[in-house]
Amino acid sequence: MSLLDELRLPAGPVDLRKYDTNSAPGVGADKETGKQVLAELGPTLIELQTKLFASKESDDPKRVLLVLQGMDTSGKGGVLKHTVGLVDPVGVKITSFKAPTDEERAQDFLWRIEKAVPEPGYLGVFDRSQYEDVLIGRVRELAAPEEIERRYGAINDFEKRLVDEGTVILKCMLHISPKEQKKRLLARLEDPTKHWKYNPGDVDERQLWDSYQEAYEIALERTNTEYAPWYLVPSDKKWYRNLAIGELLLETLDRLDLDWPAPRFDIAEEKRRLEEDTIS
Repeated sequence: MSLLDELRLPAGPVDLRKYDTNSAPGVGADKETGKQVLAELGPTLIELQTKLFASKESDDPKRVLLVLQGMDTSGKGGVLKHTVGLVDPVGVKITSFKAPTDEERAQDFLWRIEKAVPEPGYLGVFDRSQYEDVLIGRVRELAAPEEIERRYGAINDFEKRLVDEGTVILKCMLHISPKEQKKRLLARLEDPTKHWKYNPGDVDERQLWDSYQEAYEIALERTNTEYAPWYLVPSDKKWYRNLAIGELLLETLDRLDLDWPAPRFDIAEEKRRLEEDTIS
């Protein structure tokens, strides 16, 4: 079974407690083997992503949007480094969504998301995304309940429009346990080279763990559509998380059945011109 099938979240109500955050579904490997397998995906990923980038010169350009969501320390940055880092950065557009600016707060919540949508040919990556506005927005009561309700539908409409315009959306929730999060936060405090990554506010948010899990369950259920489904990636094992995203991305690109675009010029004529060129 492909990981796209293995990790796809079933339709209907979601209970995150039923999913083992420390498992490695669909991969018969240990840590060292998993890291090696991920490295070996690199050449194929680059070829497929280069075909994606080249498609912008065709009559039917494609684009892929990888959405990474997860609790603090779930590994979004690790995925960017170890998995997205395997492909050619020329064809990648990464957007990390932080707290909205005053200008962004003055607009609809999707305003800043729209601006970050990748152009045809690109692999776009959202480090956090439009889902922050129904997650932290719900838990921290940053918007009225009726506005939060409206946003689920707005997100679905937004994603449907992107898909209709030729975008393939790969939405991945990096699912970790509270025990693993605590371990990673402590590791940041114990390593001077990681102090810059530590945010005291993460401990405050951690106290709202159950509320965030509930917010995730609601968001996953309400936005798990046929055209933009969710994939639940167990993420306590960093090596598995990175490999799983790599496999999901590879399968997604492969299913596009991309080929090199046909030239828009006469090859024989261009060869003749170059052969007759006297510039040395």
